[in-house]
Amino acid sequence: MDIEVKDNPAQSRFETTIDGHTAMIEYKLQPGVITVLHTEVPKELEGRGIAGTMTKFALEHIRAKGLALIPLCPYMRAYLKKHPEYNDLVRDGTVKNV
Repeated sequence: MDIEVKDNPAQSRFETTIDGHTAMIEYKLQPGVITVLHTEVPKELEGRGIAGTMTKFALEHIRAKGLALIPLCPYMRAYLKKHPEYNDLVRDGTVKNV
């Protein structure tokens, strides 16, 4: 299944809508830093790998924008443990050994 994820800066979230249901990663953007707050996938969309797809999109977007990451979201932290190639994005002095 192709999942189209987009940044919605007006609502401070990355999102995708499938079958009328919206999954999202909420964030707070400050100059040079993005804090990922929460990942939410509706029950109707669970089990399709949507959270992982959105997270990868978000991390690639963060890298492309040259932002530092503060991962407060438990899902994002778990993803980073499995994908250490993104740990260079984590802001020094915030969360280490995510």
